[in-house]
Amino acid sequence: LLHIMQERDIQIRGFPISLPLDILIVYSANPEDYTNRGNIITPLRDRIGSQIHTHYPFTIDDGMRITDQEAYVRRNGEYSVAIPRFIREIIEHIAFQARESEFVDQKSGVSARMTITCLESLVSNAERRALRENTALIYPRICDLQMMVSTIAGKIELVYEGEQEGPVKVAKALIGRAVKAVFRKYYPEPIHGGGRQEKSRKGTYQDIRDWFSGGNTVIIEDDMPQKTYVDTLRKVPGLEAIAKKYSPEKDLSRPEALAAVMEFVLEGLHQNSILSKDELDARVSYKDMVESLFNVMNKREYRGGEDYGTEDFFD
Repeated sequence: LLHIMQERDIQIRGFPISLPLDILIVYSANPEDYTNRGNIITPLRDRIGSQIHTHYPFTIDDGMRITDQEAYVRRNGEYSVAIPRFIREIIEHIAFQARESEFVDQKSGVSARMTITCLESLVSNAERRALRENTALIYPRICDLQMMVSTIAGKIELVYEGEQEGPVKVAKALIGRAVKAVFRKYYPEPIHGGGRQEKSRKGTYQDIRDWFSGGNTVIIEDDMPQKTYVDTLRKVPGLEAIAKKYSPEKDLSRPEALAAVMEFVLEGLHQNSILSKDELDARVSYKDMVESLFNVMNKREYRGGEDYGTEDFFD
């Protein structure tokens, strides 16, 4: 490269051969590689004419266009892929959250390859479900987001504090923050406490909260048949109405589209500390937050007052 760029000749077994080369070489490297002691050696760096610092996408829409352009989601002609916009927004928000996280090494950065691979992993899990049910439509669910944990953990470098927390825990926290950000974009913010402000806006999520306060639980599995998935979510009073009223998706004629939005509402309420959620492999269960808190307190009391389970609860 040094000869080609400067002397414009090459050597074959020691014999210099001059060629009239008219070429332009463009290099790409991470920011930490631009130093004299980085991966680019000083003589080669000296021959580079200009250095241009690029940047991450400034907006969610820009990131979504890049991810859609590069991701392998249109697998073949047998399936129709329908990815809701709010799912795409959540994936892009994960990258935006990671680029501001105190647990992620910002010198290493968070490239667009993370969101590309996340979307591919999400579609792959939905494709697996479509194969099991023998359906022609690939439609992701909120529970499919958990399949991106290993992808995120493999695409980011953590600082010391992040290593202490663990890559899986950091990845789940990033997904949670992304869901919360997108949820608050479309849906009213849940109100805590019991003051006048809550009483005036009591009806927004009150039917849902009352139903869970009665000891009811919603259990969702990623391989749950479509009909069972829809019926399970429709058991929650008021959930379908709220999902339709503020839905980021305009066309909810298909049951799987409506069910995905309903699950998005439950996950958004969990991320706003209204509902509790337990995870076991590919199975999640939503329940009342207060009930879960009392279960943790009873668990601590049973174990002699030692501080067991509190950290798991707040996570």
